[in-house]
Amino acid sequence: MGAAPASRDVTSYGMGLAAPLALFFLLFFVAPLLQLLWLSLHNDTAGLHWGLGQYLHFLTDPFSLSVLGSTLLLGAEVTAVCLVLGFPIAWLYQRVGPKLQTIIILIVLLPLLTSVVVRTFAWIVILGRQGIINATLQSLGIIDTPLKLLYTQFGVVLALAQVQMPLMTLPLITALGRIDPNLDDASCSLGAGSWRTFFRVVLPLALPGVIAGCTLTYAAAITAFITQSLIGGGQMLFMPMYLYQQASTLQNWPFAAAISIIFLLAVLAVVSVFTTLGRMSRGYGGA
Repeated sequence: MGAAPASRDVTSYGMGLAAPLALFFLLFFVAPLLQLLWLSLHNDTAGLHWGLGQYLHFLTDPFSLSVLGSTLLLGAEVTAVCLVLGFPIAWLYQRVGPKLQTIIILIVLLPLLTSVVVRTFAWIVILGRQGIINATLQSLGIIDTPLKLLYTQFGVVLALAQVQMPLMTLPLITALGRIDPNLDDASCSLGAGSWRTFFRVVLPLALPGVIAGCTLTYAAAITAFITQSLIGGGQMLFMPMYLYQQASTLQNWPFAAAISIIFLLAVLAVVSVFTTLGRMSRGYGGA
């Protein structure tokens, strides 16, 4: 009788299975990105002169830098609001019964089931001078004249926070679900109060979820073209709209390409910071 065939490791697969995904990634991400980089290296719209003039134009223009700063600040504000509102929701989800958990997760996922355009127009109605907020405040006698909520930083942050809330809440729910509930009881039995238990036990263990939620929310908020444009209106300018104006209205494609590359690098820098904090939080949470 011949030797028995060697058993095949069913957990190992050839790299060829990743070839379709790699090809898709090269064709629809790497290639357009390289073309964008090539276009940004032209100093004129005709594409006759090469150089870094478009990047120098952006980096030495106070207006362009202010737009970039406003966009990055907007992302930080939206992320902070989502974290403050999303953490209690995730904490409540882990401490209620299955029926209430179903209701909470449905409420959290509901914005993802609705078109972003519909949600944004709903916020236009809510924040308008005759909207729900102003009508309620006037009926209670708190204000005499309607507040200007639409086309303001406050309105944009509020609308974006509602739109991006699931990206913050879902990672927090996952992170809090992995924490052993007996740790709370152990902390309390050792004399720690509720707040000390939260800051010394719950929060460190939930930091990976916090970092993941902040990364997703920040990246989505600063690139939300539709919400920024409709709620901010013509009075507020952020990087997505600035890029659109240069490309479509002014037909300055090299400068628009340079804006895209700079914006991409800025987003990657922020994501890298979050990634570094995430790696540190794993060690802190496990300590």
